[in-house]
Amino acid sequence: MSAATEQKPLLGKFRLTSTLKVETGLHIGGGGENLDIGGLDKPVIRDPLTQYPYLPGSSIKGKLRAILERLLNKPLNRFGGSGVYRYESDDLEDGYTEIDGQFIPYQGARTCPISRLFGSTGGSNCWVKTSIATSQGLERNGTRTIEGEEYSKIKGRNAPARLIVRDCHLLPQSADLLRKVDTGLFMTEWKFENSIDRITSAANPRQFERVPAGAEFKFELVYTVEDGTQAAEDLQNLAIALAILEDDALGGHGSRGYGKISFHNFDFFYRSMKQYQRIAAGDVEPLQSLVQKVENTPKLLEGFDSLNQEIKKLLDGDNTES
Repeated sequence: MSAATEQKPLLGKFRLTSTLKVETGLHIGGGGENLDIGGLDKPVIRDPLTQYPYLPGSSIKGKLRAILERLLNKPLNRFGGSGVYRYESDDLEDGYTEIDGQFIPYQGARTCPISRLFGSTGGSNCWVKTSIATSQGLERNGTRTIEGEEYSKIKGRNAPARLIVRDCHLLPQSADLLRKVDTGLFMTEWKFENSIDRITSAANPRQFERVPAGAEFKFELVYTVEDGTQAAEDLQNLAIALAILEDDALGGHGSRGYGKISFHNFDFFYRSMKQYQRIAAGDVEPLQSLVQKVENTPKLLEGFDSLNQEIKKLLDGDNTES
């Protein structure tokens, strides 16, 4: 049986919640539908039902992935259009990506800490060892020798993400405060910027919409445990990425002061598959799997060893539970 057709294991779900606080005006664009004279050039994205600004999970997840790719020094082996390259595991197994006659090594999605968390899509110029392609029954489209070993060109296989990052919505108390702001915009602020033509001195003014500093959103991510031995490493990488994000910027125009954020009041929960079944049978109170609370990201990193031990106990308990 091909490895790609095997069902993936499902041991449990970790859930992390936190408060995401906007420290400086934040802009994640919504691509405005109207062209009003004197109107905003760059509106923020809003919930279509409430018109409240929100932070898309896709924006946060993409930022965390970019941070970890740099942290783990992953090669840029996939063309993303407009002259931009990014990292991707081309297949479940280690191999090489062929780009313009160059062979760039990538780590297979089975073991790659980036692809385990964020998923990956199979590549079309992907080479894996012929011995692996043969043993797994993969269709081959040519062979060649790379680094003294025979490789076969295959169609790379996808790997689904273990990480879910939810859209972040305003906390009720923060929404109450933003409804009272008097800027001429609903719950947001204007940011006027200008550029000057160096030859003619002509001005090019433009207006950006931003979520004001002080706004607080509910942040939540979910990690699916498929391998107990990899869970601690994956969660530690996420904790590091969250800390780095605080020293970076979320959204557009970060180099101009936008998008500084901070995380506060972390809560961690874990449920094994057996607990879900016991909850359904009425044997366990919902949401009783609290691991621990952490005040902020510095304390999260400082105390990760103890958190790691708690995680290990939960996973070991799940494995020995009758």
